[in-house]
Amino acid sequence: MSSSTMLKTLIKIAFKNLFKNKGVTLINIFGLALGLASCLLIVFYVVDELSFDKFNTNANRIYRVNTDISYGGNASSYAIGPPPLAAEAVNKLPQVEKAVRITAATEVRFKKGPENISEPKVANVDSTFFEVFTFPMLHGDPHTALAEPHSIVLTQRAALKYFNTTYAVGRVLTMANNNENFKVTGVIANMPELSHFNYDFLISMSTNEDSKANVWNSFIYSTYLLARPEADAAALSKSLDALFQSHFEKQPGFNKAAFAKNGNYVRVNLTPLTDIHLRSNRQYELGSNSDITYVYIFSAIALFILVLACINFMNISTARSANRAREVGVRKVLGSPRKMLIFQFLTESTLVTLVAALIAVLAAWALLPAFNNIAGKALSINLQTIKWLLPAIFSMVLTVGVLAGAYPAFYLSAFQPIAVLKGKLSTGFKGSVLRNSLVVLQFSVSIFLIIGTIVIYNQLNYIQQKDLGYDRSHVLVIKNTLGVENARALKNDLKQIAGISDASLSGFLPTGTLRQPNSVFKSRTPVPKNAVFTEIWPVDEHYLPTMSMKLSQGRNFEEGNISDSSKVIINETAARALGYAANPIGKSLYYEPERNERDTAIKELKVIGVIKDFNFKSLRDNITPVVMMLQSNNNALSVKLQGADVKHFLPLIEAKWNRASPNQRFEYSFMGEDFNATYRTEQRTGQLFLVFATLAIIIAGLGLFSLAAYAAEQRNKEIGIRKVLGASVSSIVSMLSKDFIKLVLLSFLIAAPLAWLVMHKWLDGFAYRQNIQWWVVVVAGAGSVLIAFATISTQSFKAAVANPAESLKSE
Repeated sequence: MSSSTMLKTLIKIAFKNLFKNKGVTLINIFGLALGLASCLLIVFYVVDELSFDKFNTNANRIYRVNTDISYGGNASSYAIGPPPLAAEAVNKLPQVEKAVRITAATEVRFKKGPENISEPKVANVDSTFFEVFTFPMLHGDPHTALAEPHSIVLTQRAALKYFNTTYAVGRVLTMANNNENFKVTGVIANMPELSHFNYDFLISMSTNEDSKANVWNSFIYSTYLLARPEADAAALSKSLDALFQSHFEKQPGFNKAAFAKNGNYVRVNLTPLTDIHLRSNRQYELGSNSDITYVYIFSAIALFILVLACINFMNISTARSANRAREVGVRKVLGSPRKMLIFQFLTESTLVTLVAALIAVLAAWALLPAFNNIAGKALSINLQTIKWLLPAIFSMVLTVGVLAGAYPAFYLSAFQPIAVLKGKLSTGFKGSVLRNSLVVLQFSVSIFLIIGTIVIYNQLNYIQQKDLGYDRSHVLVIKNTLGVENARALKNDLKQIAGISDASLSGFLPTGTLRQPNSVFKSRTPVPKNAVFTEIWPVDEHYLPTMSMKLSQGRNFEEGNISDSSKVIINETAARALGYAANPIGKSLYYEPERNERDTAIKELKVIGVIKDFNFKSLRDNITPVVMMLQSNNNALSVKLQGADVKHFLPLIEAKWNRASPNQRFEYSFMGEDFNATYRTEQRTGQLFLVFATLAIIIAGLGLFSLAAYAAEQRNKEIGIRKVLGASVSSIVSMLSKDFIKLVLLSFLIAAPLAWLVMHKWLDGFAYRQNIQWWVVVVAGAGSVLIAFATISTQSFKAAVANPAESLKSE
């Protein structure tokens, strides 16, 4: 018989057997398809996460500068560096080819006709931006586009928005904040979703005078270095820190020994560009990053789900062994060699896997939009995906088909024909141990996922319920495109609406993400030993009551009190960092204004109040010092609403907005929603855990279902004899169930401590967290036992009520 004829015969027999046992075949296909579809979705997710920033031609040579600071026992990690470091690195370090700085611009408004539009995706960048990063220039010269002050490069999206064409080079865009004009010198393609930063407007850094400052103790700019091909990353990081220290230590009044005496330090180091998205969660990142831990966890889940699906296939095939044993015996008596039987069973398993794989691909494609919604992705099956997907599917079909069918094939083909024709079928000790081990593995994974899901949701609930030190409920945040004077008039007008308790104009909000680090000093000499790294927030007199913040000492700013312009309110953490914890009221601190301010002399500021600490960063981070200064030229407009029906106020507020400026859009958000956005990654992770935990339980349930069927079939005659001797249905169900329940309990003993360790490590990433409660483990264990018992009982009950005459007729 030729090979092709033999293969056709094997396929024909395989199809015949599969259609003959439709129920078992459907369970096999459903279980495998479910596992493969889940695996595919996770693979899409993992590939996407690992692909960030790799579109850059020189991605493996680009590094971001980080700054690590420890002062007064407080350690902080920043994703920014000092202004002169980029140029100095290019000039002094032979390993550095190019460097570029980026700083996000806040509260930028551009004019479009009579309308002012608030744009959140604006950045100032150096002229070398396109020499370091790969963003295709559609129109303009990438080498000169950002060379001159007041130059701006737009994305396609921004060009179409403001000029209705991508041919916008030479056009002028006016910034409404200060009526500055910017000449469009280039248009680039929209930045990829797989970039760790995403902007629509790139303004030349030379527009900003502060960018030229030779200041080494101010950390403002996200700085990226393009290393030469032969450069060693570790050596470059070390050389860069040495270069930084050589300048940092030359500052007037700096005493290196005194500064380092108490363990203080300021260091710079590097992070590879392709590591930023998954391995960097520093303060002042340019975008929201993910965590490599999630990639590891979901990769493990994908592997486990695939293994569970294969285990089910093996168990179901083995459970059919009694039915297939006579077929094997007859074939062997008729001279069929064992090799032929093995090929036959492997052909059946591969066919089932192939059908399951086709269904899985279709299911993954259909479920991709829902998966994207949960995961916050924009995944798609396109030509690029198909290039690696088809070979992957083909390899998966062969691998899963062979691995899942190998044990049943070798197991069934080893039956002795005389024994099986007499009905004497022995499963063997090794087979029993293997099947039991597989059940333990299945439920260990399921219990682990159940515990993980509950812990994540508990932490998210804790975040929602925690007292943050301010009240984010019923606070409406209005995008201010009116300008300072009009916004101030609108604020006063809004306070006349019944039910609006207060309104405030400020520079920053507790739920904001774009801020700038700064320093204040304990004395008039601005040297590092006197510095306290802090955030400086410009606010008005109504900020504290609008945010429902509480003072622990002192007073709030007073409306009309001119002397309060030289006063500050600090948080409790700032009071401790300044050494004023005992009695801060009336104490002085000193502030060095930015270079672009009119008066650049060192300013003495008196503390008039201490506000209770509030969480303005992610609860992953500790609270850091905040200094609030009284300023009237602020842009962020917040309105505190009273009553449950906050939507009732929107038309009233919009009407006043339209009267103040009819040509401007009314855009708003609720502070509670902005807060929730901070934890979107955790929320999505929790949802994904829930989905895949449910799938793992379903697959494990199928496996247990098949094993229960196998066990009932193996003990068929014993059950018949027990029934003849008067055994009750409940006693038989208990007999068949207890061994499986023991396996589930063993799974619990393995999974519970492992899940506790892994999730405890995950919780360690939060400065403010809830401990794992004992009931979480109990619920996971009890739930698993109930699911297992419900699954087993269906098969046990079926076996217990069967007619004993059927099982004993061959005796």
